[in-house]
Amino acid sequence: MCLDELKPKVSIIGAGNVGVRYAYASIINGLARKIVLVDVNKERLMGEVMDLSHGMPYIPPVDIVAGEYEDIYDSDLVVVTAGRNQSPGETRLDLVNKNVELFKLIIPEIMNVAPDSILLIVSNPVDILSYVSYKLSKKPSDEVMGSGTTLDTARFRFLLGKHCDINTRNVHAYILGEHGDSEFPIWSSAMIGGMLIKDYCQTCSKRDKCNKEETLKEVFKEVKESAYKIIEKKGETSYGIGLTLARITRAILNDENTILPVSTLINNIYGVDDLYLSLPCIINKNGIKKKLEIELNEEEENSFRKSANTIKEIIEKIQID
Repeated sequence: MCLDELKPKVSIIGAGNVGVRYAYASIINGLARKIVLVDVNKERLMGEVMDLSHGMPYIPPVDIVAGEYEDIYDSDLVVVTAGRNQSPGETRLDLVNKNVELFKLIIPEIMNVAPDSILLIVSNPVDILSYVSYKLSKKPSDEVMGSGTTLDTARFRFLLGKHCDINTRNVHAYILGEHGDSEFPIWSSAMIGGMLIKDYCQTCSKRDKCNKEETLKEVFKEVKESAYKIIEKKGETSYGIGLTLARITRAILNDENTILPVSTLINNIYGVDDLYLSLPCIINKNGIKKKLEIELNEEEENSFRKSANTIKEIIEKIQID
């Protein structure tokens, strides 16, 4: 088999910190047989690919390429991480105008070469740019998704597990809505070890020392502020999202039918239409197989609509076509 036929094939548009961390996580997990990185900074791109390639004797076989857009043809998955980074004190929504203009250049290039690939959008504000990508690509919405609140959900599960002294994998809970300041937790169905969290708290060894309501508020507050704190301390976030993208990638390439809270087109769900927000979705090789309209309480439904209104106000102000 020649190298051009190696599959599965993943292409990454943007070889900055997020793109490279994702490539590294994909390589060490053996997710793809060919990975193509594309970036406008050719010198850095070559350096990153050289550095990644030098570990080849110790990882599953993979061909790593510093490429151009024409090299992404026949990709199973194209992941877009390119865009201006969030600066300290800046919200994800502050990035919108410059990154929308950039995507007007990127998405047509992808469609010219790899029109049948699944698109995974990572650049912020991810919900708006996922919607922009859907509109520009003219692909079925199930083949265009954003990383959404998958990372926020991982932070949520980690912090709950840490507080309860429970393995994070035994915590089942979601952050939904916008990947940003209007995101919200689904407390009504959050579970630990098969028990609703409100019931688990009654059995926890910390129950006599812990104010449950205040503790849960603090957990979510830390989730919501995590990105800002990391950016303030080290200038960017990349490791957590790199691992998160690798998890989404595995669900797609391995046709897993795994449920993850990705950003998807919302139509007639909780009274919201025609925008991208995160919902739990069944993900496989075709993209989004099904969106799960889970039962929310009244407060959570209101939070979903508030999140939608936040996104809608921005979308109405940008020129997509």
